[in-house]
Amino acid sequence: MLNVPSQSFPAASSQQRVAPAGQSALKPGHSLMDWIRVAKSGRDLTGLRGRLIDVTEEELQKHNTRDDCWTCIRGMVYNVSPYMDFHPGGEEELMKAAGIDGTDLFDQVHRWVNYESMLKECLVGRMAVKASTALKGTVTHNPSVSTACAVGKIHVSMRKAAKGKWEELGEPLEFHDSLFRKKDRAIFYRECMLVSKTAVTHDTWVFRLQLPLGTLMHVPVGKHIYLKAVIQDREVVKPYTPVEETLVPATLDSTQGTATSDIFLMIKVYPDGGLTPHLNNLNIGDHLSVSSPDGSFSLRLLREVTHLYLLAAGTGFTPMARVIRLALQDLGSLRKTKLMFFNRQERDILWHSELDGLAAENERFQVEYILSEPCDGWTGRKGRVEASMLTDFLVRPEGSKVFVCVCGPSAFTELTVGLVRQHCFSEEEIHAFQG
Repeated sequence: MLNVPSQSFPAASSQQRVAPAGQSALKPGHSLMDWIRVAKSGRDLTGLRGRLIDVTEEELQKHNTRDDCWTCIRGMVYNVSPYMDFHPGGEEELMKAAGIDGTDLFDQVHRWVNYESMLKECLVGRMAVKASTALKGTVTHNPSVSTACAVGKIHVSMRKAAKGKWEELGEPLEFHDSLFRKKDRAIFYRECMLVSKTAVTHDTWVFRLQLPLGTLMHVPVGKHIYLKAVIQDREVVKPYTPVEETLVPATLDSTQGTATSDIFLMIKVYPDGGLTPHLNNLNIGDHLSVSSPDGSFSLRLLREVTHLYLLAAGTGFTPMARVIRLALQDLGSLRKTKLMFFNRQERDILWHSELDGLAAENERFQVEYILSEPCDGWTGRKGRVEASMLTDFLVRPEGSKVFVCVCGPSAFTELTVGLVRQHCFSEEEIHAFQG
């Protein structure tokens, strides 16, 4: 975890300051860093003792008071009452979304904010959705499925249970030929088996999880999944961004649009973490609940981009890994992809040799490492993210189209996005991944 100097955080132009620079609009003891300490204190911030529930629209509407305030953002419901006094915009702004879907209100002001990480301890659950009724037919129970993920199509071929011509078709059931918005679909978990665990650094491993027999799942670049486990009678759910098995593929064939039966997760194990000690103690062959993909990142954001800048801290590198691979393999418009990677010590750098090798072999990729606690022999840059550090990194050549991705701990992401905006990048040119 990176320690952000208190004298430079929040940045003068940050959303954390709505008063003139130097005059905090928040009460003493209610800064973003104070909120992070509260979130990590172990307090029950939802009132549900760690349980996640499905929330109906009727239930959401009941929680509309200052001391019992739930709101929905992109299908996820949060109890924001504990956050009231820490919100830079004040209580009044949060109450506008009390008991309702606040997605549009949030996007009008804070679209770039990494709310999923900031409010993860306030997560109540998902909005409940009535499941549609499927059409029934007399077919075999082993359909043939082929995917074309690059164009968003799935082809399903089902054979009749008995040969012969059907004389008639039945009546369509309710919701037949209906379309549902993706954000309105309930999340679905599958029981996946741990098949391998490979060390990356002294405290980080790649966990390889195998989907149930006959199941394929495509996780789009930039999306994350949720892992769910019951630990000491408490259901714990945490988000993780899948990576590929390696940073650089063995062949030149692109695999970004391929549905696979295995999921690779690069996970740092924290001794006092809520879920990672449990993951670390799993044996090969043990099972874990894995969700369908989620997240707001879209490849449309990279359309016609010529210069891509990635700012990552620690395991905030995980979404960047597949973005780098995609950028160099499939995005012909990109002239340069640059990664600035922040860590405490050199031994913490994930896929260090792979990144160095990629930079040496591909002139379109460049990587720079910044260490906050380097050893005496370190010859690279030292320190923490600051405005001057980004001046030479975030260049905008004439006629270029630029885009910036940021991911790391909440404090890093908040500060870094503010610094990027100081360099005249618009909100449409910045994406903050969930940390």
